[in-house]
Amino acid sequence: MIIVLKPGCKPKQVEQIVKQIEALGLKTHISVGTERTVIGAIGDDRGKTELQNLSALPCVEKMVPILQPFKLASREFRKDYSVVKVGKASFGGKSFGVIAGPCSVENERQIIKTAEGIKLSGAKMLRGGAYKPRTSPYSFQGMEHEGLKLLARAREETGLPFVTEVINAESAAEAADYADMLQIGARNVQNFALLKLVGKLGIPVLLKRGMSTTIQEFLMSAEYILSEGCKDLILCERGIRTFETSTRNTLDISAVPVIKELSHLPIIVDPSHATGVRQYVAPMGYAALAAGADGVIVEVHNEPEKAMCDGPQSLNLKEFDAFMKKLGELAKFDKRKL
Repeated sequence: MIIVLKPGCKPKQVEQIVKQIEALGLKTHISVGTERTVIGAIGDDRGKTELQNLSALPCVEKMVPILQPFKLASREFRKDYSVVKVGKASFGGKSFGVIAGPCSVENERQIIKTAEGIKLSGAKMLRGGAYKPRTSPYSFQGMEHEGLKLLARAREETGLPFVTEVINAESAAEAADYADMLQIGARNVQNFALLKLVGKLGIPVLLKRGMSTTIQEFLMSAEYILSEGCKDLILCERGIRTFETSTRNTLDISAVPVIKELSHLPIIVDPSHATGVRQYVAPMGYAALAAGADGVIVEVHNEPEKAMCDGPQSLNLKEFDAFMKKLGELAKFDKRKL
């Protein structure tokens, strides 16, 4: 249920309503808009009758049931689109955020050179894997804690905030001490214990869609994170598994406008994991902008031919610079800025 308060409602009145809602065993989530404050009452139907009685309070304008199963992620809960800021990177509104960097952190020179290069081209945020969930147990699994320290060093050198993937409770707790944003990868999109954990950590979260996850399932996973108090959550479309073998996955670009219709959360696109082929990354990045996405996350490596993972889908610094120049020109047509 959404409780919409009248303009000018005082903080003490809001506090009293929150206490009454929570006394019914429901969770409350407050959204402060430019004109009105909205309180989301989330839980089962046991206190529904008592909850509806709150409509008699003088500062309550109306009460509206949330029809979608994903309550906090829905446009019913929040009409205005959310904007998430991480350092100088902004996702949503008129901003088109660009995150770039290697699949995994391999050594100090690699991550520093890549970070310097992407910053020079206009990226506002660095990505890099310290913990790598790999299909094969024999593949490179990441530098773990040492990788986090190198990412922090790259941030110190360039000023770029960074996002890194976490794969379990231990890595989440460790990464939270270093990272500016935590990423939940496609394989963990329905690891509900991990979703609940990162929702409590108090830092921004990037949630990737699973390769076989429906849009509703994706938004329900987002709901797990939001329900634990997370205020800054970004969704990421990274391709789904289909019968097609020409690309690594099939980029579901239609998911962008669908999610924009259903949710207030920013959504970005990962053309690198979606295609798995370097020459397809830039065209799909432009398509993401045209579809209304709030940004892209692109794999970039200073020497892709030497990359320990995902070299074939990684742009080199020269290719990334060309991509950013064209992306900037296309953004002007939609009055967006990188």
